[in-house]
Amino acid sequence: MSEPMSDLRDRQLAHLTRPGNRPALVVVDVQRDFADPDRLAAYGLTEAALSALDRAVTRIGDLVDAARATEVPVVWVELGSDPARPWRAGNWLRGGDYDAPMRPDEPCVLAAPGAEWYRLRPAEGEIRVVKRGYSGFRGTDLDARLHAAGCDWLTVVGLTSECCVDATAQDAVQLDWPVVVPRDATAAYDLGVNAAALVQLGLNVALLSDTDEVVDLWKKGVR
Repeated sequence: MSEPMSDLRDRQLAHLTRPGNRPALVVVDVQRDFADPDRLAAYGLTEAALSALDRAVTRIGDLVDAARATEVPVVWVELGSDPARPWRAGNWLRGGDYDAPMRPDEPCVLAAPGAEWYRLRPAEGEIRVVKRGYSGFRGTDLDARLHAAGCDWLTVVGLTSECCVDATAQDAVQLDWPVVVPRDATAAYDLGVNAAALVQLGLNVALLSDTDEVVDLWKKGVR
């Protein structure tokens, strides 16, 4: 007989807060092209989806503040699209033309306004990782930098739940990182898509939580 879910969750939480376990907060793609309502018209978000996105960014900011207050490392993962290195599989997926140059509306082009952080930004000395695709681990040194910082488990937040948050969390757990995803600190451009993404994350990837519980876990770890 399988273990009751409540017992399993208690054991997972006990592991995260055991003495010496150091968490990290990984913030994924809270950039203007993904979060600023003025730049999202092409995605056709409903008012409800825009409100959910706004609330998620607010909660991500709350987590960043709490992480700094409890000396939890904040790690910033950002998309940097390079016109000199177009993501050809992305070209194929979205437009069917594998060999096309980077489109003018490509999100988060390096040094362009759309790549700027939205409503929050890294502090001096915090880890920053620029990625080319969905996952913060793919083709970057994120795994090595987390180990070098002495981290033991990750809280992954950001945008969007079904895409870059999912890809980053998926790679993290496959690299042996225990992962926590707060439901209120991620979002998608469709409420149903976000709900489905959270179900999948909870089934296969992460311990689902919320901002208040994560902050409490961090504080327990400090004590």
